[in-house]
This record gives sequence, C-alpha cells and structure tokens, in this order.
Amino acid sequence: MLGKPVVAGTHISAAGLILVHLAAGTSVDELIAGHGFTEVRRRGSHSVMQKAESDSTVTVPVPNHAELKRGTLRSIIRQSGIDKTEFESG
Repeated sequence: MLGKPVVAGTHISAAGLILVHLAAGTSVDELIAGHGFTEVRRRGSHSVMQKAESDSTVTVPVPNHAELKRGTLRSIIRQSGIDKTEFESG
C-alpha cells in the first residue's frame, strides 16, 4: 500500500466480506494519485481526478470531507479500478 492507511475502520459482513468505510477525502486523493491519477480540477469541497488509459479516460470525483460515507468510498473504489485492499488500514 502507498503511504499511510486511509481507512479509519473496517468490519466483516455476515458474508465474510471486508467492508471499508470512513476514509478522509484528502487521503483518498493521495492514494489514487499514487496509481496514476492526476487532479484536473477542484471546486468547493470536491476534486476531480483523472487517469488516461489507452482507449479512454477514467474520471473519479472525490469529496474533500473529513470522513467519506461507506457508499461514497465504494463508488470511488469501483470507478478507479484500484483493488479495495489498497484502501484498507493495517
């Protein structure tokens, strides 16, 4: 994992899946920047990160909040294509 852990907590669901939640937006920015994303704009409390790929561009909006809600973090993980274990704390 790059840098410090970004998730304040994890828990295991009844199905045995590790669920991530409560990451800081600025830490998520730093983590996905380490995977080739660059900040293309910032407006208000959101930054927009992009990564050029061979046939497309991946765009991921990241709220700059002290804590991200679980669904917001899951959406960032899905959109970025980065493995969720990268977002888990040790």
